[in-house]
Amino acid sequence: MSGEFDLIARYFAPLAAEAPGTFGLRNDAALLPSLPGSSIVVTADSLASGVHFRPNDPPELVAKKSLRVNLSDLAAMGAKPLGYLLNLALPKGGNEAWVRGFSAGLAEDQAEFGVSLYGGDTVATDGPLLITVTAFGATPEGTALDRGTAKAGDLIYVSGSLGDAALGLAVFNALLPELDEVAAEYLRDRYLLPRPRVALGQRLLREGLASAAMDVSDGLVADLGHIAKASGLGAEIRSANLPLSAAAAGVMELRPDLSASILGGGDDYELLFTLAPERAEEIARLALELDLPLTCIGKMLPGEGVRVLAPDGEVIEVDRPGWNHLA
Repeated sequence: MSGEFDLIARYFAPLAAEAPGTFGLRNDAALLPSLPGSSIVVTADSLASGVHFRPNDPPELVAKKSLRVNLSDLAAMGAKPLGYLLNLALPKGGNEAWVRGFSAGLAEDQAEFGVSLYGGDTVATDGPLLITVTAFGATPEGTALDRGTAKAGDLIYVSGSLGDAALGLAVFNALLPELDEVAAEYLRDRYLLPRPRVALGQRLLREGLASAAMDVSDGLVADLGHIAKASGLGAEIRSANLPLSAAAAGVMELRPDLSASILGGGDDYELLFTLAPERAEEIARLALELDLPLTCIGKMLPGEGVRVLAPDGEVIEVDRPGWNHLA
């Protein structure tokens, strides 16, 4: 494989070409854009091979996932994405074709989301491939969506559908051989390629709709628990209201024992947010404008913890509320 500076010049400098403050990645630092009247929102995520993606996943999709999980964090605060830093720890003797595919995936997502690469670092490691992205965006000065500001009586909403990514991983692991190929391919795609709800996050902030928000990355029950704890409240959701794709609904008919994938599977990267009941009609209109399902799944209550109710009103015991990063 080429040396570090050759790799930078060949594959990563072109990703910085549209951002003048990067100087073509010739320096060890870059100039961030100055945006009067804005606050800069910063987030970082690390993805390890064999933990957050499979070693044989296509490099283009690994690149997109690495960027998009960060864009989802920006969306959860209502930020407009601006750019990112990239740190790569590549296994020694790594293959340049992988780097070529990885950079191509980043180029496609840069065009889709309007961001540029501002720098980073590349090192060799004796361990597994490790990718760290630090993304930054902007909100109107002094404003952002926050997970700790929900109110008792607020309705709980989630975008899109739940459980697809976790079920997609189950498909990859040959746990759903009875599933038809169309549904299987849909679920595999949802695992490989998150859909950060960037436009939704910006609208929720700009229009003052959400009282609290975060993205569903570790699992619905775990992440709603974060909102509840930070807000000093409890939460109640109804399992019958959880939005499922046609593919996930089909899996639930075949394998109801996999319902934990809906409640705590993780990797959904949908937005979870709360709002005052009197704003519900505005959310319905926003869903139509964005062509994105926005589903009310429960409400915030005095107390603590998250309670999941079955259709008959009985409490469902949730053994696995979400992903534990340090387990």
